[in-house]
Amino acid sequence: MEITLIQGLLLALVGFICALDGGLEVFYWFRPMVVAFFAGIALGDVSLGVACGAVAELSYLGLLTVGGTVPPDPLMAGMMTTVLAYTTGQSPEAALGLSLPFALLAQWVGIFFNTAYTGIAHKCDEYAAKADVSSFNRIVLTGWFVKAGVVALLVFLCAFALQAPIQAFVNTFPTWLVHGFEVAGGVLPAVGLGLLLMVTLNKDNVAYFFLGFIMATFLDLPNVLPIAVVGIALAYIDYAHNKKADDVLAKVSTASVGGEEDGI
Repeated sequence: MEITLIQGLLLALVGFICALDGGLEVFYWFRPMVVAFFAGIALGDVSLGVACGAVAELSYLGLLTVGGTVPPDPLMAGMMTTVLAYTTGQSPEAALGLSLPFALLAQWVGIFFNTAYTGIAHKCDEYAAKADVSSFNRIVLTGWFVKAGVVALLVFLCAFALQAPIQAFVNTFPTWLVHGFEVAGGVLPAVGLGLLLMVTLNKDNVAYFFLGFIMATFLDLPNVLPIAVVGIALAYIDYAHNKKADDVLAKVSTASVGGEEDGI
């Protein structure tokens, strides 16, 4: 199916908003599941967006930025998986494999901006030393919005402006190659889960992992929503426990050094 100009602009808007969130990592709208869902709304096929987002999210679940290692961009992966599945008619798994070059392209864009931001950091130090709050805020917001604008432009070009050559290029692939992409797309979620297990299987998190495993395997649940609700409840219990422990520790520390009432 063809993407119209309005749909292309809506996809660019989705990319812009999600890229803004990616700079702060507040709502995690830059994750493939959310990006693909919004892209599905823009394309008028929410079920396709959810299906593509689920496959892409599982694949990029354990890919984290560690030190100088930057993984393929999850935002562009979710976006282009949905776009390619919509325009070429391929399955979400095959579209996921086809979206990897676009995720790598966005990865290099991110590396470029991260490198350029080093100059902004030095200017921020200068403004902070002068207590120039307005200039400090202006340069930070400018860098933030410029990067989001570039991501939006990249999405518009890949999803709308270049959709005809991309679609023609994909259609030239032989059946065995497309099947290979589909197989690779099916394997990538297992790789993502494996990477996530490397973080989950430690003394602090392993109990939660086995609780989820027992619920998903042995309880007759209609979907994963009850497991997600239990996960939220456990996360809140853990947060409340840690907060209470921190408050007690703060009181003990204050008592050990003395307060105002003892004249010290």
